Amino acid sequence: MKKGILSFLAIGAALFSTGQTYLSERLGSDTDLNVEPDFGLCMMGGAGETDEAMIWFLEKANGGDVLVIRANGIGGYNDYMFSELGVTLNSVETISFESAAAATDPYVLQRLNEAEAIWMAGGNQATYTSYWKDTEVMDALNNLLNVRGGALGGLSAGMAILAEAYYPATLGSLTSEEVLDDPLDNTVLIGYGDFIQAPFLEQTITETHFNDPDRIRYGRIMGFMARLKNDQSFRPKGIASNEYCAVTINEDGIAKAWGEFPEYDDDYVYFLQENLIDQGGPEVLEQDVPLTWIKGEEAVKVYKVPGTIDGENFFDLNTWETGEGGTWENWWVDNGELFMAMGDPLSAKKFDSEEISIYPNPTADFLNLPLELTTRDRYEIFDGSGRISLSGNFNDGSRIGVADLPEGFYVVRVMSEDRVLISRFLKIL
Repeated sequence: MKKGILSFLAIGAALFSTGQTYLSERLGSDTDLNVEPDFGLCMMGGAGETDEAMIWFLEKANGGDVLVIRANGIGGYNDYMFSELGVTLNSVETISFESAAAATDPYVLQRLNEAEAIWMAGGNQATYTSYWKDTEVMDALNNLLNVRGGALGGLSAGMAILAEAYYPATLGSLTSEEVLDDPLDNTVLIGYGDFIQAPFLEQTITETHFNDPDRIRYGRIMGFMARLKNDQSFRPKGIASNEYCAVTINEDGIAKAWGEFPEYDDDYVYFLQENLIDQGGPEVLEQDVPLTWIKGEEAVKVYKVPGTIDGENFFDLNTWETGEGGTWENWWVDNGELFMAMGDPLSAKKFDSEEISIYPNPTADFLNLPLELTTRDRYEIFDGSGRISLSGNFNDGSRIGVADLPEGFYVVRVMSEDRVLISRFLKIL
């Protein structure tokens, strides 16, 4: 879609409604076509669709039925998806939730559970969270992804709620300046682990309209990640999209970037993660105090990927270490001010530290640590993608049993009740 042209034009009254609980309009067959879909996630940053990424998404339905859900009128997706992109589909239907009661309507739930691909339109994620979370709608979305293996996508607000961590905006939208000025303020609400459970988006938060000049959000996601670090104690990650750009994720965990670069030189998507070198979190994260998260001016590693019409540039979400076509940057925050600079690839610096422990060691099955530890102390071992491979308390002195870990590189973090005692790299041969 060309820049500045939106597909969200109202197209008149719905074909039918039921007491204004929901509105519905459908193109194509009225009979469900039961086909096996392909898995896929599609996220668009807002302001307009990326046609090539939308074609990718629709093809995941394998000729079946596509459902658009939203809460702000019917919109123009039906014609766009069914007729304008050249993908053969059995039907495209839009259902607009006019109240929370629609989440229990039998027809709405039937259509959710029959669709091979579901698209969440732009709108207000506070409404979506209020209407859909902890309902059978949420169950149907998770069933589509994790049981039926279908496709789920969204633009703007639809992208904002797709990851394991999400900003519900229930108290209104916040600017980058407001979040960085006080990430622990009670308006900075971050939902986690209780809504959509999408593969490859664990411990991750998404951000949309990243480059909108009226609401630039480069700093906001840094504040969100700092808040996640504080609230959840894991290594936070983020996926952000500029407007008119898209990210698609296949079953192989490869995230492709779509847009019209280089014709439009701001068509980028971003993959952010707390640096593996020092996972102690921000230096200053206190109530009513601006964020400081510097860590040697490389607190967060960012892989910035130009989105193209062919979607040939990508980032590997299996490891969060490698990609194609992008550039690495370092981002940090000093007293509430965001800084960005070119950076080394994550893997290039990851194992340069002298603090690498190599296993096997003389004890064969255990990693010995140079600390006096008690059963109140705890350890966590993260793999290269930031997932926890082992965790527990010290019940056998100052050592950790690592014999069952596969070969590879890990980060070991040891914590007391209120602070991180030590972080070390572990290489298992």
